[in-house]
Amino acid sequence: MNRRRFTFAAGAALLAPGRAHPDALAPALLALQTGGCALLMRHAATEPGIGDPPGYRLDACSSQRNLSPAGREQARRAGVWLAQRGVAFDSVFSSRWCRCVDTASLMFPGQPVEVLEALNSFFDDGSPRERQTAALRSWLGTLEGSRRVALVTHQVNILALTGDNLAMGGAVVVQPDRRGGVRSVGRIDPGG
Repeated sequence: MNRRRFTFAAGAALLAPGRAHPDALAPALLALQTGGCALLMRHAATEPGIGDPPGYRLDACSSQRNLSPAGREQARRAGVWLAQRGVAFDSVFSSRWCRCVDTASLMFPGQPVEVLEALNSFFDDGSPRERQTAALRSWLGTLEGSRRVALVTHQVNILALTGDNLAMGGAVVVQPDRRGGVRSVGRIDPGG
């Protein structure tokens, strides 16, 4: 591989969303095993498209862009990956969108999934961005002790809170910073 091609490939790898370098996993996994943190995950892979079809309804999954068969398997693998590393969650929360609820349900079968409004997408209407991000930041600030929560949401929500641009199925581990904010501990790709 010539130098120019290597430089391009290395740069593209650094800019690609979602993939964490294996050495970067250690702090995130340690935080998940210890607790006092949240796994903030983008829903698993969906059918092709951007956003939702025109006229979609939150009370009708068939009207939304949903998980693909590969995404359903990705979510199952993510749950197994976490369990194999001794990571269990006290609570699981999701956006109201079916692709998020389905991701959470497939990752954590038998565990209740609660809708947390602060995780709802604002892709179609950016006006609630600041309010929802502040509400999520505040909610995360209430994590105490060794509590661990899993949160399944959308790319726009994660980007607004942490600045991380994750691929579908990617996740970032976050902790309250005790100053009213949230700090990223590291990225993981549990379904990868």
